Amino acid sequence: MDTEEIWISTKTLSEIKNVTARAIRLSLPKSNYVFREISSSGGKSFEILLSSIEYKFQEIYKNKYYEQVINFETEINSVPAIKQVPTSSGFIPETAKTIALARVDLVLEWQKFRNKNLPRQKGDKVFLELYNSGEYLKNVFQIIGKTSRGSLQRWYRSYSERENWEILAPQYNYSSFNAYRTILTEEEIGIFLKLLLHPNQFSIGKAIKLTAHILKKRGVENIPRPITFRRYSEYFKKNNYDKWILMREGEKALKDAILPYIKRDISKIGIGQVLVADGHTLNFLVINPFTGKPCRATLVGFLDWKSGYLAGYEIMLEENTQCIASALRMAIIKFDMIPDIIYQDNGKAFRAKYFSKCADFSELGFNGIYSNLGIKPVYAKPYNARAKVIERFFKEFQEEFEKLLPTYIGSSIKNKPAHLKRNEKFHKELHYKVNQGYVPTIEETIKLINCWLNYHHSKPCPNVHGKSIKEVFESRERQNVDINKLDNLMMAHEVKTIHRNGIRFLNMDYYNDALYGLRDRVMIRYSLFDLTKIKIYTVKGEFICITKRVTSTHPMAYHLGEVKDREDFIRKIKKPQQLRNRTLQTIKKYLPKEDIKFLEMQMIEDSIPAAEYIAPEPTQIILPEKLKPVFMNAYEKYEFLMSNGCTNPEERKWLQNYKNSEEYKLIYEDN
Repeated sequence: MDTEEIWISTKTLSEIKNVTARAIRLSLPKSNYVFREISSSGGKSFEILLSSIEYKFQEIYKNKYYEQVINFETEINSVPAIKQVPTSSGFIPETAKTIALARVDLVLEWQKFRNKNLPRQKGDKVFLELYNSGEYLKNVFQIIGKTSRGSLQRWYRSYSERENWEILAPQYNYSSFNAYRTILTEEEIGIFLKLLLHPNQFSIGKAIKLTAHILKKRGVENIPRPITFRRYSEYFKKNNYDKWILMREGEKALKDAILPYIKRDISKIGIGQVLVADGHTLNFLVINPFTGKPCRATLVGFLDWKSGYLAGYEIMLEENTQCIASALRMAIIKFDMIPDIIYQDNGKAFRAKYFSKCADFSELGFNGIYSNLGIKPVYAKPYNARAKVIERFFKEFQEEFEKLLPTYIGSSIKNKPAHLKRNEKFHKELHYKVNQGYVPTIEETIKLINCWLNYHHSKPCPNVHGKSIKEVFESRERQNVDINKLDNLMMAHEVKTIHRNGIRFLNMDYYNDALYGLRDRVMIRYSLFDLTKIKIYTVKGEFICITKRVTSTHPMAYHLGEVKDREDFIRKIKKPQQLRNRTLQTIKKYLPKEDIKFLEMQMIEDSIPAAEYIAPEPTQIILPEKLKPVFMNAYEKYEFLMSNGCTNPEERKWLQNYKNSEEYKLIYEDN
């Protein structure tokens, strides 16, 4: 008669031992009985394993309740083998696999133990006592926990019939990863997801409250608890993270955080073969050389992709093609080689027509600077910082260099220094006391950047292990680039038409006397790192002249300007008259003598106001005292006296003094 699976109540044991049930309950924690807590109609109660009580009381129970024991043993012996119920998802989770394999190990160990310890009933009792104590088969006990003889028998029968560990897996209704069991209805899920996936990014808590409010307005009763909605949101986010990011944060976030990226093999490119170019707005202030006030400048640089060496850079007040060309020239000279590819930003300065081929150049047969040098420009996609490796360089530049400068202002409002925030009087006073309002100039900034670059280039190269950035850079193959030839190659071509002020280019005028009288199309050659002059050629390639940039003139040079302003004004106002006279002198050979006299008279008329002019005699010009012209400048009076002669000693004396003046030497002796 087996008593391993028979549990008796405290009331039954109290009748056998002839004590009260309360006494049995109070003695359970201190006794050696195996008991368990059960729920009853009156609350909780306890049951005691029959095999754990004293032997004499077991015999009393068997004699008194013989029929019950026999019926229980019959039921145990007729326990059918476990039938494996296929799961809805068709798979067994790892946790269930672990439990099933632990059950197999336990059943096999049980069979070995009972074969060595006969009779088997006593051996099973000893085995269960050892196992349930937790000291025997510890790893299995941690997985399965306490068990009974009936469970061992049921597992053994099932495993013996199938000889497959899967039969011992817990028969739960497992769901796959893309299926979630919830009490939420389709309507509730639809409302909740519309709020969760809103571009305004409602928090989960607010989405739950709004969903409950909408359902209440629709008359829905028995609204699920907030924890149910929260668990569903966690499930949805884990299994639909791409939809979560796209709807809440946009396509850029999807690209940066979800979509897979391409890993480049840098070993396939050579040193100096590919230069990466980009501009970086400095996060500290420098002195503007034009205004003398602090401002944020821009650094444009060319970084070697292979070595990470910054070969050339330029500090500029705004991103423009001239500074970019200068930085490229510095990079080529530093590398002593011309790169094959320039991988650069998509900004307007890099996209300028003066820096690569455009439709107009193709029609006219002219190439840009890159084409002249044999460089292929490659432009990065807009707003795709991960495509440009120079962005990592600028990040290190900010963290290791810019933050050390006293004029550091931060890259955004969030990370600006304390002394720039509102109501930070202590930090403002401390900052001024330490730095005394010092702001570096561009020249000082360049020196500081060069010092930091020496440190940065001594770091290990990220693309070549075992060498520093500088060592990799020094191992390049030089091409012995001729600087003069480089300057010629970097001069771009363009076709322009000559106007009255010469050539109009980049919103500036370029003029030379050699262009006077021409109205034809010409070819210009210019260098973006020196726009003070451009070379003029015919469309066939014949050199004409070198034009210089025309500067603006002080509007009140004689009254408010300095000496250089007055000299500039005199030189410029004299130039049209000289060119006009040259034109008149040129056409003399095409006209009769009578017409020549007429032209000479016209020259005099232009120097005298029309209302006061009286035509002189052909042989000599005699002007009455009241009709003498009024001269705006000394050189106008000089021209008049040289053309008409002096009529009195005062004019002769004035003429002599004027010839000894600085103005006369500046205007006439140079010519």
